Amino acid sequence: MRTPRFAKLALPLLCLALSPLAQAQSAGTKEALYTKSLAATCANCHGTNGKAVDGSSVPSLAGLDKGYIVTKMKAFKDTKPGDPSVTVMHQISKGYNDAQIESLAGYFAAQKK
Repeated sequence: MRTPRFAKLALPLLCLALSPLAQAQSAGTKEALYTKSLAATCANCHGTNGKAVDGSSVPSLAGLDKGYIVTKMKAFKDTKPGDPSVTVMHQISKGYNDAQIESLAGYFAAQKK
């Protein structure tokens, strides 16, 4: 039995048509994994996925407003040495660029409290 001509063309055309979709999903996955890896650096103090341990003096980040997180991170980042309010967050925040801060804020805002 012979394979119809359209069937021989259908699979390559389908693969070609779906390739941008696959690339977009892959890019989204890469970005999501990158953001999750950035967020993992916060886990030591703020807990996994931003959920601090009950009774901790460190605040949970999970479920906080994205704008609030961005504002706080930028405030930490802008604090000058010698300021009496300096904490470890002032040092850590300086290691992130604005895009990373936005990404982290979005990640933590999306987590359930």
